[in-house]
Order: sequence, then C-alpha cells, then structure tokens
Amino acid sequence: MKKTILASLVACFCVGFNLVAQTPTFSTSESVQPDRIPSKDMMYKKTVWRTIDLREKQNKPLFAFNNEITKILVEAVRRGDLPVYKNDSLISRLSSKEFFANMTMVEEGNEPSPEEIRLGFTRQEDDDWKRFASANVNSNETKANEFLPRELYLLEIKEDAIFDKKRSRMYHEIQSLTLIVPASLKTNLRNRDIIVGSFKYVDLVKVFHLYKADAFWINPRNDAENKNLAEAFELRLFSSFITKVSNPDNASLEDLYKGPGQGLLASQQKADKMLEFEYNLWSF
Repeated sequence: MKKTILASLVACFCVGFNLVAQTPTFSTSESVQPDRIPSKDMMYKKTVWRTIDLREKQNKPLFAFNNEITKILVEAVRRGDLPVYKNDSLISRLSSKEFFANMTMVEEGNEPSPEEIRLGFTRQEDDDWKRFASANVNSNETKANEFLPRELYLLEIKEDAIFDKKRSRMYHEIQSLTLIVPASLKTNLRNRDIIVGSFKYVDLVKVFHLYKADAFWINPRNDAENKNLAEAFELRLFSSFITKVSNPDNASLEDLYKGPGQGLLASQQKADKMLEFEYNLWSF
C-alpha cells in the first residue's frame, strides 16, 4: 500500500515537473536566442531604436578601412546571401535592384523639388521612381553610381530591452539593423536620411559567420583579439544613441521633444533612466 502511494506521488511530481518545463517561453522570431527568457521571468520590456555613427572613435573597429561592416552588408546583398526588407518592420521584402536603386546617387535635376517635397512626394518612397531607377541602370552603372561603403556611416538598430528577473540582468535582443544614407552627405542630393534597406539580425549573424574571413571587429590594441562581428554585437562593442523608445504615438524622441537638439538631450536622459531603472530592479 505504501509503495503504491509513493509511486503515485512520484508520478504526480513528474507530471508537475513536465508542465513547468513546458511553460511557454518568450519568443521573438527575429531574436538569435528566441527562447532565452521565459515570459514568466520578464519583469520589464521596451523596444528601443539606436543609431550607430560609424565615424565615432569607439565604432572605428566596425569601420576599418576596406573592412567596413557596410561593405560586408552590401556585398552580401549583391551575392544574394542576405535578404533585404523595406524597413525594420521586416514584412515587405526588397529586391536586389530596389536595394541598389536606394543607394544610387541621384543626379542633379532628378531630385524632388521643394514643392514636391511639400506635397509629400519623395522619390525614395515612390514605386514608379524605383521601377524607373531599376530599369534604367544596369549592374555596372549601378556599381559606379553607388554610395561608397565609407559614405554609409549610419546604422540603426531595433532591439528589445528585457529585464530577466530570474537572472537579475538586462538583455538586449537585437531584432534588426537598417542601413542609411546620411542626410549630411554632400553627394546625397535628397538632403534627408535615406533608408537603403533593413536586415533581420538572425540573417546578419549567419552572414557574419559565412564571411568570417572579412566580417570581424578589429581590436585596436591587439590584432590577436579581433572578434567576429556577431560576437562584437553580442558583447555590445559599439557606441550608439537612442532615437526612439516604444510609445503609443510611435514617435521619435526628436518629434516628441520638438527638435533635433532637444531629442539628443532626451536620448541621453533615456539612457540614464534605463540604467537607473535596471539598478533599482537589482536593489529589490
């Protein structure tokens, strides 16, 4: 009788353990480790957009001469190894022709007039313009008229900041990376940031490992300690500033605080508040 009762208790315990083990976990399809944090362990989560200026001193290991991360991205698209999306929602795919049309210089006279811009017309967003650009530029001409990798010094990261209460630490799950032609570039006659294309971070990690001979973060102090770009991003060996935090209006900090200067100040304040928030969670 006692053995029967003991066996029943053991069976109940095993069933209970299996139920716990099968508890649904937090899963984001674009995360490299989608099941790293169970939903029940998520105390805090915000989506954050960060801009990386590759000209900054801390980012030079990502932007070494003739070994630029932007060169890796462009060549991977050219060879068909890296899928491209219209923006960081990662829904609408871009063809290779559309991608290279976005990063092809606009000649004098072909840029939108001030009146067209006022009316909301932009050649980048106009499908007829994209078809025209793709149809009228062959592959050799496109390569000749493309912005150079060193001119593409702006990247935007979209990531989820998640505090795991079990491990008592903040995780940054990168979802996407967007390649941008800077508005400040003299050869950018559109005078605004141009989204060339967005990439799923999971696809980028595959490309970084596929191109491991070239895709590395260069250690400025020790060549023996160079790291693969995937490892560099995981270790967050880059400098960035926050441009947007998820909000009901889906507005950037610049829009919320009415200007680029105020937005930049708000960026630092947001970064400080997130660190303070994490510190306070540790305290409790």
